[in-house]
Amino acid sequence: GSLMTTKLSQPQSTLAKSLTSTSTNAPYFKVLESTEIPPYLTNCPSNGLCSRLPPDCMTCNTNYSCIYGKTATFDCKVKPHVHCVDENNHEQENFTINMTCQFCWQLATSDYVCTNSTNCMTVSCPRQRYNATCTVRDHIHCLGNRVFPKMLYCNWTGGYKWSTALALSITLGGFGADRFYLGQWREGLGKLFSFGGLGIWTLIDVLLIGVGYVGPADGSLYI
Repeated sequence: GSLMTTKLSQPQSTLAKSLTSTSTNAPYFKVLESTEIPPYLTNCPSNGLCSRLPPDCMTCNTNYSCIYGKTATFDCKVKPHVHCVDENNHEQENFTINMTCQFCWQLATSDYVCTNSTNCMTVSCPRQRYNATCTVRDHIHCLGNRVFPKMLYCNWTGGYKWSTALALSITLGGFGADRFYLGQWREGLGKLFSFGGLGIWTLIDVLLIGVGYVGPADGSLYI
């Protein structure tokens, strides 16, 4: 009987310790959650005009009566922990802003920033496109998601200059210097050992580089 009482008392004491430990730590974790600073607060100026807050600092209702391309009024509310004032320096939570009625993906290209791709060919026919992820600039207001996908033309550059390639083609094209400069080693060796195709290949390359048909081997644009 005493042995059974000892075995049963051990789980009970262990359970009591675990319950005591949990109840002690629970308020501690709640305090951490309540004092955690939202990430958007770093971009929200304190005690500034509510109407000039960045879009990440507010939540606005959709104005379904707005006309595309026209300026419309939207009812907005500041996010939690954001403090702002009106023109009379009185703190407020609800306010209105004026912005153009259009979705974020319909903005001008200067209003958002997109990722670049160095895996597609810029010198190709038809010109290649790539899937980019675009983000609206902080001071621009628009409807819908501020991060969106978009198909863009390949427009990256590897640092090759068109003027340098053309100058090498005119002066040292018979030795393949233009092709070597553009990273086209096979064509460069072919021109070198054939003396520029007896001058014919040299003249053709001057024309092709001049009109931009022949570009860098990595598929990038001239600068």
